[in-house]
Amino acid sequence: MFPKRKYCYVLAWLALAASVGAVGLLGGREAGPAAEPEAPPVHAPIAQTPAPSPQSQDGALAGVWVPYMSLAGKEPAQEAFEENFKSIANSAKEKHFNALFVHVRAFCDALYPSQRYPWSHLLTGQQGKDPGFDPLAFMVDYTHSLGMEFHAWLNPLRVSTGETPASLSEDNPYTMLKEEYPYYFMESGSALYLNPAYPYIRTLIAEGAAEIVEKYPVDGVHFDDYFYPSQEESLDAEAYRLHVETVSSPLPLAQWRTANISAMVAEVYDRVKAANPQVKFGISPQGNLENDRNMGADVEAWCATPGYIDYICPQLYYGFENPTLPYRTALDQWAGLYRCEGVDLYVGLALYKTAGGAQEAGWDAGDVISRQILEAQSVPCDGIILYSSAYLDAEATQGEVERAVEALSGGIVP
Repeated sequence: MFPKRKYCYVLAWLALAASVGAVGLLGGREAGPAAEPEAPPVHAPIAQTPAPSPQSQDGALAGVWVPYMSLAGKEPAQEAFEENFKSIANSAKEKHFNALFVHVRAFCDALYPSQRYPWSHLLTGQQGKDPGFDPLAFMVDYTHSLGMEFHAWLNPLRVSTGETPASLSEDNPYTMLKEEYPYYFMESGSALYLNPAYPYIRTLIAEGAAEIVEKYPVDGVHFDDYFYPSQEESLDAEAYRLHVETVSSPLPLAQWRTANISAMVAEVYDRVKAANPQVKFGISPQGNLENDRNMGADVEAWCATPGYIDYICPQLYYGFENPTLPYRTALDQWAGLYRCEGVDLYVGLALYKTAGGAQEAGWDAGDVISRQILEAQSVPCDGIILYSSAYLDAEATQGEVERAVEALSGGIVP
């Protein structure tokens, strides 16, 4: 693994700046015309000392993802929601985890009162309907009462997928903007996504993240691995055509998409830090670097250049015997990435695959996760996050969980 450096990967940024051109953000929060994005902006590294890691005094991070599915219940009542979350948080605490990464915005909606996004359908069964309480306020307070960190997990681009949500509310950004600005959205199969080519959309996402930091004492803001949903040219053909027509030296499609995503990430980072410099912003991309590049996720630049992220958490959901990308190979690739000082490496592990049904061999050994934790500790890394909370108490994974806790106790959990 390369050591963290005091001086970062400036050449990579300069190359990007030369290829794109320093273009300011146009349009802000006002919806703009179709020709709005002449070229994606380039983010200059900011002169800011990284905030100290909130884990630094207590040891490395040991986290659990809490997906939106685990927060949805048959009873929409406040008491049912809160009791369910208490059970999740208590289980994680009992097993000595010190951080929860909770899915608070999964479908361009929110588990909190937002000025930019509608209420989530998870709370009442109907998107946009006020549940009569603030779930995020409760979850943050309760998590902190247990001495654990709370990270707000967001899906930045997804509006809907298949039949989820069943219908979009009148105050959903898609419903409000689709008629006048259809190019602000991308369709992939039956799914809808925000189009990050447009400054208006990037700012919507960034302001949505900052809104959480301004209103709640969260410890972090967390993006998952959903960026461009495919490599199809038709996905954002209108936006790319405008780029080609309005720029003297247009970028190739893949490079242009990558610049759009990096511009979005940089703006989120800046607005989160402006709201509270101590709050961490990190991303959990796919564990396969080539897949990330195909999605427009320039993880190498994010790690190596200041002003993008505070940590990276690749989803290393591979067994030791994976024929294409074995776990240790993937771990070494990520540990070897050039990282700026202040950019931590967490490792995401697939606890769910030990419950049975994994197509690749080796997941039924009973000690896969604990062995992967020990391998990660040897790199070393700065923490572990398990997917997901639903498997902490599942009968099929109890042996794996017990051994994982033992492994964490040896080097990660204080």
